[in-house]
Amino acid sequence: LKVKLPPLRDRLEDIPLLAGRIITRLNRIRGKAVKGLDHEALSRLMNHDYPGNVRELENMIEHAFVLCTKGSIKPEHLPAQLTAKPAVPSPGGNSETETGTDPVRQAQTRLLIDALKRCNYNRKKAAEYLGIHKSTLYRRIKRLGIDLNGPE
Repeated sequence: LKVKLPPLRDRLEDIPLLAGRIITRLNRIRGKAVKGLDHEALSRLMNHDYPGNVRELENMIEHAFVLCTKGSIKPEHLPAQLTAKPAVPSPGGNSETETGTDPVRQAQTRLLIDALKRCNYNRKKAAEYLGIHKSTLYRRIKRLGIDLNGPE
């Protein structure tokens, strides 16, 4: 039985959870007390395209872990390829979107809207496309305040 996972760039909402697990594991192995990622560091990780998938995320966090001995991982601890990019792109030239500046919320909103558009706003098909249960999709749509009227 083979399980097919979509690439990490298609499931950005997993990045904070994966990063947390990696940091917890590295703290245990290396005897450190790194608390997690600060907001801007997380934003930079969320805006990366991950051609190397989860292993690339793990390598970037390990790199930051070497430079950060305690507290939170900051952008300056991340590899150079991430520090050269702006933290949060401003879609449409606005500094804030309807989801605010939270990169996780922005990524989840983009992902759900894209799936809904691809499936012609059929929620059942969108849930199947995303590989989640339709009730999970409904809860996320409600939590993120996504308009289900579709294209006007």
